Amino acid sequence: MTGLLAEEVVYEMPQTRERITGRDRFLRFNQEYPGDWHLAVYRLVAEGRRAAAWIDARVAKEHQDACVWLEFDEAGRVVRVVDFWPEAYEPPAGREHLAERY
Repeated sequence: MTGLLAEEVVYEMPQTRERITGRDRFLRFNQEYPGDWHLAVYRLVAEGRRAAAWIDARVAKEHQDACVWLEFDEAGRVVRVVDFWPEAYEPPAGREHLAERY
């Protein structure tokens, strides 16, 4: 993974309003993240120097979907990662006539 990242990569997590700057700090953050977690890419869409991925993140039996936005430099290295970790919630009342639950 190290070779895919630009030295000045910026990693942002909007839900916690955290930003990590630099490849070494980004790698260390992922190495020190608690638990035995694994990622699998469901879908990746790219155009030019931008990409979006739908990720399956698992720690033991816990599962979460994540949306990840990537930006690349001219050499194809990742310069920015924005991670969204949406959690499921019940929809607000009043739109049952428009949406079906699945």
